Amino acid sequence: MHDLSGRVIAVTGAGSGIGRALAINLAKRGAKLALADKDEAGLFETARLLGNYPHFAESFDVTDHGKLKSWVDRAVSEYGGLNGIINNAGLSVVAPFADCPEEDFSRVMAVNFDAVVAGCRLALPHVRASDKGWIVNISSVFGMMGYPTQSAYNASKYAVRGLTEAMHLELGQTDPHVTVIRVHPGGIKTNVAKNAKFIRGLDGSTMALDSGEEFEKAAKTTPEQAAETIVRGMERGQHRVLIGPDAKLIDWLTRLFPVGYYKVIGNFLGGGNRKRATAN
Repeated sequence: MHDLSGRVIAVTGAGSGIGRALAINLAKRGAKLALADKDEAGLFETARLLGNYPHFAESFDVTDHGKLKSWVDRAVSEYGGLNGIINNAGLSVVAPFADCPEEDFSRVMAVNFDAVVAGCRLALPHVRASDKGWIVNISSVFGMMGYPTQSAYNASKYAVRGLTEAMHLELGQTDPHVTVIRVHPGGIKTNVAKNAKFIRGLDGSTMALDSGEEFEKAAKTTPEQAAETIVRGMERGQHRVLIGPDAKLIDWLTRLFPVGYYKVIGNFLGGGNRKRATAN
């Protein structure tokens, strides 16, 4: 078990959901935190909840790599180093690929993948220089399976998975003290589905049909449970972390039925009503 007490950990997307739960969980374990989120009000609330636990918070868009660098540099300056980064910020857009505007597709890739790459690049020299470090990248169950109306999200989360697997193999040889973790959350009770930009369903509809509320009902895992699973994975030095019973089932089914998994999963994910698909 790797003790997180006194470790300096940077977390993006810390203004709500899993990011906020991670901040609180890590703080209670004694970590010193650098927090970031585009949502200034949400980030302020996270900071308020942390009270006197060691932390600082900056509000910016993770696609601004200059501000991302300044944030990482501040963590190193204030705390004397950086032990890890959790690249958690993400968003989704709901649309069949043919109906997804280029700017929306590119925005999802910029936040969900390009910012993860930038975060890894900026943090890695400091993490390698520490005696124990972590690179934690949040993928999704949609980084294990394709799903209609989620081409942009699928592409970004598969990319995060591939990047993280490669880094795990590389650093396992060159820097074994650095743990590289890819995280695959299933349905988590966060605002990602509710806040997803809905462009068009598979049937051509342009109304979200309360998909966020339906997702909320289907999601079985709380952000707090997700955060605990991730942090335990950090402590144990795991490479891959699955969150929730749905993630474990999807992992099993996609490996057992790599071609026909969708037919097997079927009703579990909403059957033929694919127009309501939302990202996890």
